[in-house]
Amino acid sequence: MNISAFFPAYNEEANIEKLVLSLKNVLSEHCKAYEIIIVNDGSRDRTREIAERLAAEHEYVRVIHHRTNRGYGGAVISGLCAAKLEWVFFTDGDNQFDVSEMPLLIAMTDRYDFVAGHRLKRNDPPYRRVNAFFWNLLVQSLFRFSAKDVDCAFKLIRKEIIDQIRPETTGAMISTELFAKATKLGYRIGEVGVHHYPRKAGTQTGAKLKVILKAFGELFQFYGRMKKWGNSSAGSA
Repeated sequence: MNISAFFPAYNEEANIEKLVLSLKNVLSEHCKAYEIIIVNDGSRDRTREIAERLAAEHEYVRVIHHRTNRGYGGAVISGLCAAKLEWVFFTDGDNQFDVSEMPLLIAMTDRYDFVAGHRLKRNDPPYRRVNAFFWNLLVQSLFRFSAKDVDCAFKLIRKEIIDQIRPETTGAMISTELFAKATKLGYRIGEVGVHHYPRKAGTQTGAKLKVILKAFGELFQFYGRMKKWGNSSAGSA
């Protein structure tokens, strides 16, 4: 396979080198061609410096820098659009996932165009698990797709899907957009359980009130756009 792998990084100086080397180990074993893209989302620590060093040391590493923080969805869109190879994998930059489990997704690509992980046991505070449960119910009901764990940051997607979808949501809605539009276009979506580990370094930002409010604002805006998008785009799949 040919895989572009990327991850967003916001103040992840303690995590990114380990993640890059772990990705390299699994990609070199399973791919004919691969690249690793670090999306530095306006970090204020040493993330930029470390990312540049890794790119200088390893020809398969590329770095995208945002001058200011664009948020999770904005960082994911940058990675999705920058990816050059046939398949695109992304995860988070916090090392809460074990990328050595990527072969679980790769093994399903003969049957599916979009393979998403779902966390077998989510190692986050209880309030985040509760929020995620109700968010999953809400977005699946509104956009009529099925997913055990919408926002699990462990996904492998055909590049052609991303090119057709042209993702646009810049906040926490990004995974919902990917699921909803891929479903509308008739692509085959599969899921597989993956492990999730406690964060050992850095600080979580996904549960901040500002992030949550932005997600709901995007939700209602996207709902209106999606109705029109579905009517105009579904026939092109």
